[in-house]
Amino acid sequence: MFTSRANVLGKMSRASVVNRAIHADKRMVHAMHESQRIDSRNRPSTQLRQREATAMNVNLPIVERFLSYLIDERAFSPYTSRCYGLDLRQFVEFLEGDLKITVDMKNELAACEAAQAKKPAPKSITASILLCDVERIRGFLVRLAEQSYSPATMARKIATLRSFHKWLEKRTFTSTNPMTLIRTPKQARRLPKAITVDEVERLLSAPDDTDLLGARDRAILETLYSTGIRVSEVVAINRADLNESNECIIIRGKGRRERLVPLGAHALKSLRHYIDMLDGELHAAGLGASADGALFVNKHGSRLSSRSVRRKVAKYLVKVGLDPDISPHTIRHSFATHLLNNGADLRAVQELLGHQSLSSTQVYTHLAQSKMRTDYDKAHPRAEAS
Repeated sequence: MFTSRANVLGKMSRASVVNRAIHADKRMVHAMHESQRIDSRNRPSTQLRQREATAMNVNLPIVERFLSYLIDERAFSPYTSRCYGLDLRQFVEFLEGDLKITVDMKNELAACEAAQAKKPAPKSITASILLCDVERIRGFLVRLAEQSYSPATMARKIATLRSFHKWLEKRTFTSTNPMTLIRTPKQARRLPKAITVDEVERLLSAPDDTDLLGARDRAILETLYSTGIRVSEVVAINRADLNESNECIIIRGKGRRERLVPLGAHALKSLRHYIDMLDGELHAAGLGASADGALFVNKHGSRLSSRSVRRKVAKYLVKVGLDPDISPHTIRHSFATHLLNNGADLRAVQELLGHQSLSSTQVYTHLAQSKMRTDYDKAHPRAEAS
């Protein structure tokens, strides 16, 4: 009999030597979050990215206030807030070198308070940020371009600076916003990548659901494709969110917005199978469910992370011989494309995906070319030769 949660769920980690080797080989396939969408051909070196992430160990006081605002008032996720923080740390590092000054946190805090009180502030980076002009910001962007950052990454960093300076102006730290003179670079419009229904079927059948690990992974894959939810949303699901009688699930999306999403029969069956197996193992050991109510848990009984899900997907892609660059977000793209190909209403797909703007969903109409061509051939009187 098992004596601890780790022992109960330890069975989930007993993969074969072959699978462990595959996992090691592919563990970093999706380490970069898909929302950054960096062009791999223009991606900065590993050393450069590490230097960017460790530029400063802490944020400036004024930046900390901004990040708290993002979480508390804008309902940003902790992950997104951290990304904004890293972008601003990199900007501060640039200012340090450009202005030949060193961060002094005591001066930083004093400058932050003095700026809002409209009193003279000691010389510090915070004061320099507040007085930063458009030319200095352009210098920062030139530096990024010289380091071969992709247009997508440049656009994200510009968005961070734009949001930060807008906040500074609204909070009366500054009276002008230099970002109003900075344009976001145009990006080539890339269509979302989708895989075929047959490829989806191959991926969904990859896990061996006769054991707890495989049952969990099968349930995750089925849920991703059945609902089209984001990987961050699937790991946030709690047991209480699942409504088996109504065959639906509560999803918490961006901005902490909740939506009700239907579950297909295959996904519901996989979820029931996984929960039954997990409860059976825990009951045998005299243990209860996850303390925080998580639906998908790791071998220690804690909530599964987004990175873990990406690694699982990468492992099963290799197992069935599919492109390892496919990600959980590709499954989301495929969900939307397959619905539209089969006649789903665009507004309904928008609601299912949790898009605030219809324009975000409309990009999938470009992928639904097969249905578009079929409809054209059927409807247009001169579509086909007589």
